[in-house]
Amino acid sequence: MREWLLRGGFLMVDDFHGPFEWQHFVEQMKMVFPDRPIVDIPLDHPIFHCFYDFEELVQIPGLGSWLNGQTHEKGGILQRCMGIFDDQERLIVLVSRNMDMGDAWEHAKDPRYPTRYSAEAFKLGINFVVYALTH
Repeated sequence: MREWLLRGGFLMVDDFHGPFEWQHFVEQMKMVFPDRPIVDIPLDHPIFHCFYDFEELVQIPGLGSWLNGQTHEKGGILQRCMGIFDDQERLIVLVSRNMDMGDAWEHAKDPRYPTRYSAEAFKLGINFVVYALTH
């Protein structure tokens, strides 16, 4: 995986809520990139402006969380996009933390799931694909 990412690959990972899942992911990524930190991606980064422009990052809930009346789960209250960069500052691993973009895509037609979250997730996803193909 390390070689693939450093040769131009791009990895998007979604749906980390709470400390247990996050710590497990960090431990696994340290095996791939022991020398590269996972850092917050600022909103002025090109990934948030390569097709759609984002001025804020909305917490996108999973369906279960939404049905329970909240946009977060397991204490994951602060939504974040984080990543790992290569030596040329190209984003090679993108992590959506305390969000569930996969659920927003999966449940876009479910009348119980708010359209605004699916729309936001699709827009972010389009930006992620455009960025991955052009950087």
